[in-house]
Amino acid sequence: MLRVALFGAGRIGQVHARSIVESGEAELAWVCDPVEAAATSLAARYGARPSPEPGDAIEDTSVDAVLIASATATHTDLLRASVLAGKKVLCEKPIDLDMARIDATWDAIKGKAPFVMLGFNRRFDPTFREVNERVKAGEIGPIRALRVTSRDPQPPPAAYLGVSGGMFRDMTIHDFDMARFFLGEITEVSAVASHNNLPAFIAAGDHAQAMVTMRNADNALCTIVNSRSCAFGYDQRLEAYGDAGSLEAGNLTATSVRAFSARETEAAGPVLNFFLERYMPAYKAEFAEFLAAVKEDREPSVGFADGRAALVLAEAAIESVATGRVVSVTGG
Repeated sequence: MLRVALFGAGRIGQVHARSIVESGEAELAWVCDPVEAAATSLAARYGARPSPEPGDAIEDTSVDAVLIASATATHTDLLRASVLAGKKVLCEKPIDLDMARIDATWDAIKGKAPFVMLGFNRRFDPTFREVNERVKAGEIGPIRALRVTSRDPQPPPAAYLGVSGGMFRDMTIHDFDMARFFLGEITEVSAVASHNNLPAFIAAGDHAQAMVTMRNADNALCTIVNSRSCAFGYDQRLEAYGDAGSLEAGNLTATSVRAFSARETEAAGPVLNFFLERYMPAYKAEFAEFLAAVKEDREPSVGFADGRAALVLAEAAIESVATGRVVSVTGG
């Protein structure tokens, strides 16, 4: 059994705790969170040891791996300390909001044969992964375009907007990674955005919606459509288009029942509420990949370099919005 320490007992930490325990191949050894009551409550649920100090778990030589699900500002320090202590690491996105801190972290750990997996869970969503596998199998011929739609059901709290790093670093970063998952190296980014005249977004200097277009090294195109709110719920769709056809992953509902009447056709129930419901299978599959990579002594399928590359694209989108220009990128 892999002994895992979890850093962060908030909403996403609780999801990861469940994935660890339900995997059947790992043991939740520690839960560390500066909010001691949160750490104690989650640790008690699964028989782990609680602590407000992550150093307690990092110094525990019986711990094999750590899962970093704490606040973004803590990621690089925890990642560096964990790798230097010989732990395997699964770190939630983003690595950090600042490229210089990311590069400094890599410089500090690169000589230690680091095992670092990034939490881009959407790569492991069953529907998106099936589309990706069928594209790679050649079903639609050469891929020419990718369309990614991601809209949240409601805006985040105003307090969160102030510390999130902005839409592109916080929300769109998943979609940037999805673009790379399908298209490989991205060479060109163009973006437009709007605060929708909403005071909270104006005050935070952030965006309520955005559209991004990108080009890859083979001249395939990608469109990303984002919104911080959506009247019909958590809108998560994807289409890959090629010379021989297209493959599409639509929104998921609780059941596949559809109603037909004189008033409506193909009427479905509401889409799954938010990311915890929509992507729960993806989180479990993500941790399964982490376990498999550890067991097989290989690099995980999405690593530190992927986390950095996604932030490169986020920074390019920010520059494009500010300048109104198409931004060329390397390492994206």
